[in-house]
Amino acid sequence: MDGSSQERATLVMLDGSEYGRYCVMITRLLARASLAAGLTFGVAAGCGAKSGSASVDYSVSAQKNYEKGLKELDRKDWVAASKYFGFIKSRFPYSKYAVLAELRLADAEFGAEQYIESIDSYRLFIKFHPTHEMVANGYASFRIGEAYYKQLPGDFWMFPPGYEKDQSATEDAATELKSFLDKYPDSPYRDRAKEIIKEVGKRLADHEWYVARYYWDRGKPMGTVLRLRRLLEQYRGVGYDEEALWLLGRAYVAVDMRERARTAWTELVEKYPKSGRAGDARSALGDLGPKR
Repeated sequence: MDGSSQERATLVMLDGSEYGRYCVMITRLLARASLAAGLTFGVAAGCGAKSGSASVDYSVSAQKNYEKGLKELDRKDWVAASKYFGFIKSRFPYSKYAVLAELRLADAEFGAEQYIESIDSYRLFIKFHPTHEMVANGYASFRIGEAYYKQLPGDFWMFPPGYEKDQSATEDAATELKSFLDKYPDSPYRDRAKEIIKEVGKRLADHEWYVARYYWDRGKPMGTVLRLRRLLEQYRGVGYDEEALWLLGRAYVAVDMRERARTAWTELVEKYPKSGRAGDARSALGDLGPKR
């Protein structure tokens, strides 16, 4: 049976429900996989992902093909893996391995650094299989957050440093992973999610500090105040607390909010008495005079 015949057969069997339409969509995409895989995954491989030989040897059972697909995932042969899982979807649509194949197709996209596509695939898996064990244990949700994290801008000497760039993906990663931690308190992926959130928080703090300094250096202290308040409210403990409190006090003085400056510097002295900025803060507090 050719690809178009398979599509028509699938339409007859599944039309009439939202899930059926979803399966039809998956089948159509897979029918084109043999044409698109070489181009799509080839581009990903050129960006650093490994594609492998993409050769396959299909078996007569869904389980055997699933096991072969898993081996290809381990080998990082994303094209071969996607072929096995696509074959399961088209030839064994009612097998439990067909559902697992949907998830592993998302894993193959993730491995091939097609992160946007993998996010969509994981979201669809959660939507159509909300009680599946790989949803219940938080795996699919965690991978969404991890996929956002993988898209974070890096540093390259020819381009501005990462903290100067747009942080939308960083914020998306933080949002998704915090949501994951809230929804899945017993997930085995929590420890890794916390590690990523810590890294993401440092990146966001770097950006807030950069913007705060940008405003300060250009004589816009209120912009500095707003950025430093956000940094201290959301990203404490990543390495900026002492410097942020010191600069916040100076910015408050510059906008004639001296009592707020006193509060910032007092916190600096009390919480970080051995900090290099604590002495500066004590001197500055003396210059402010008694509290009004």
